[in-house]
Amino acid sequence: MLLNQLHKQFLEYLEIEKNRSLKTVESYDRHVKRFFNYAKISGPEDIDDELVRRYRLYLNRVTDEAGKPLKKQTQGYYLIALRSFLKYLAKRGIETLPAEKIELGKTPSRQVEFLEDEELNRLFNAVSGTDMKGIRDRAILELLFSTGLRVSELASLNRDSINLKRDEFSIRGKGDKIRVVFLSDAAKESIRRYLEKREDIEEALFVQSRTGAPGGAGHERLTPRSIQRMIRHYASKAGIMKKVTPHTLRHSYATDLLFSGADLRSVQALLGHSNISTTQIYTHVTDRTLKEVYKKYHGRTRKNQNS
Repeated sequence: MLLNQLHKQFLEYLEIEKNRSLKTVESYDRHVKRFFNYAKISGPEDIDDELVRRYRLYLNRVTDEAGKPLKKQTQGYYLIALRSFLKYLAKRGIETLPAEKIELGKTPSRQVEFLEDEELNRLFNAVSGTDMKGIRDRAILELLFSTGLRVSELASLNRDSINLKRDEFSIRGKGDKIRVVFLSDAAKESIRRYLEKREDIEEALFVQSRTGAPGGAGHERLTPRSIQRMIRHYASKAGIMKKVTPHTLRHSYATDLLFSGADLRSVQALLGHSNISTTQIYTHVTDRTLKEVYKKYHGRTRKNQNS
């Protein structure tokens, strides 16, 4: 069977059998195509150890449009996509290189950026005004920090997604998985004020603000990109030097939970991570308590001996 046919069927398998989102399928498509463009092979039987070795070397040396080499993490994505394709071929009994022959290189540990309490206060205080835009933006910030939603999840919310009489609601996240998130009193109050200000009938929870429109609200749903720009604006206004994005607030939500004593498994569930290893990027937070443990327990024996 021709490679392009197998490639197409692999993508259909990801979408239908594995229930991957279209965005994820597009990513796998792009990554597998890069291998095909490099390899110039006629069939899956041509994929062998030597070809993969040369491909890994190519990924390590190639540069992007700005002349920068691919990050180790990005190189890993290309290899993960290739391994998934090989696993699919094996599942169908098609002769090719076993997927387990491709080992993933170690990637540097991720250092997450989050906001300290004082920075969070400055960010929230940067949102001023009682007009539609100010009230809406405050509600967005409160909701992001209260729930740890991804920006795409927040942008997709409709008015009927949230029942303000309850402290929780369900969200459909990555991999079409449904999880429960919880509302703080501040988030509920901010959303209530925002909805009371709305005079339009649009179903989207967060819409563009336009002068002259009913209640100051436009007819178009806010996009993830526009929410990113909005948060960047307030971070700059607050004088925060860090790069602040909606995901920074998600990180801040997770670290706040851990600082307050939540266990990693609970944070995993609240964030909607499929694998605990994804949540472990926050272990640097719990490491902060090691200093307190050190000060409390180290050298006690010597102190007792000297007393």
